[in-house]
Amino acid sequence: MAPRINIPPLTRFLLITCIALTISNAIIRPYTDLQAPLTRIGVGAPYLSIVPGQSIIYPWVFFTATLVEQNIFGLIISGLTLFYGGRYLERAWGSAEFGKFILVTTLIPNLLTFGTLVSLFVLSRHDGFLTATISGALPLQASFLVSLKQLVPEHTVSLFRSLIRIRVKHFPAIFLLVNTIAAIVLGTYTALLLSWYGFFTSWIYLRFFRVSPSTLEGQETTVKGDASDTFAFPFFFPEPIHTPLAAICDRIYEALVAMRVCTPFSAADIESGNAQASARSEGGLPSIMNPRGGRGWAGETECYWRKRTGTTTSSSSCCSRAILIKSGTSGSCWTIGIGRNPVRT
Repeated sequence: MAPRINIPPLTRFLLITCIALTISNAIIRPYTDLQAPLTRIGVGAPYLSIVPGQSIIYPWVFFTATLVEQNIFGLIISGLTLFYGGRYLERAWGSAEFGKFILVTTLIPNLLTFGTLVSLFVLSRHDGFLTATISGALPLQASFLVSLKQLVPEHTVSLFRSLIRIRVKHFPAIFLLVNTIAAIVLGTYTALLLSWYGFFTSWIYLRFFRVSPSTLEGQETTVKGDASDTFAFPFFFPEPIHTPLAAICDRIYEALVAMRVCTPFSAADIESGNAQASARSEGGLPSIMNPRGGRGWAGETECYWRKRTGTTTSSSSCCSRAILIKSGTSGSCWTIGIGRNPVRT
């Protein structure tokens, strides 16, 4: 008997809608040659996709555009993104919270990209900015990668029979780099805008605004945002630029706090965020490829505190003092204190 593929309801709806809207767009804007189904970009119906000069009278397109792909290749990538990423996040968060996240990370990047293109037209008077097509699941792809960086940063993805091994925490930076290079080489500036706006929107929402139940054992409270050290903005990028990037981010953050746009994190918030990050890692969240659940990477690694003291304290509580990262194949631990450099143990 063939195994049954169980897809959560909202993820199923998004998959079906993506396929239906992509087919509808292809019917309304037919392909003109045999290569077009594989390579065509930038040809969208203004009442399905966003065309800045025409779509303002169709407000629903600021949501539907994300689920419209211009070619088969894009549809396959979006389908895999929704199937694996959507299925994982909907099971980890629940359908209601996942739906809220989809709305935020779909509407805001599309609106920002629309506003940017209109602004560029006003400044340059170049008609190409008004006739460009804004569509595709790039904002969702960026936001899913940011979410996975929060939930399972040390999960390793193996490609080509383990010839290439990449940790999930590196995917957002790789994704942004690829789309930035593509924009420079191929001129896909709408994809560049959607990628970066999707990244910023999802990080800001998860860092400062998302309200979620506490993952700490014995606590039935809610937590706003994620103040953990490992989810700070510089940690999305290569380590050599952490220090200069952190200095810039600190100045921006202080300005936003002064303008009362952001509420500053207290030391207790940061400690709680670090404990939440540790608890998420060993709290039985489903793996990316096996959504049934199971212990995370931290469940396979002894807590440094327990190792050194021989205490029987649960790792979720002892790791509130340190974030554990399983290092490579050696199985050794790293501890990251608040405001301190990593210290190998």
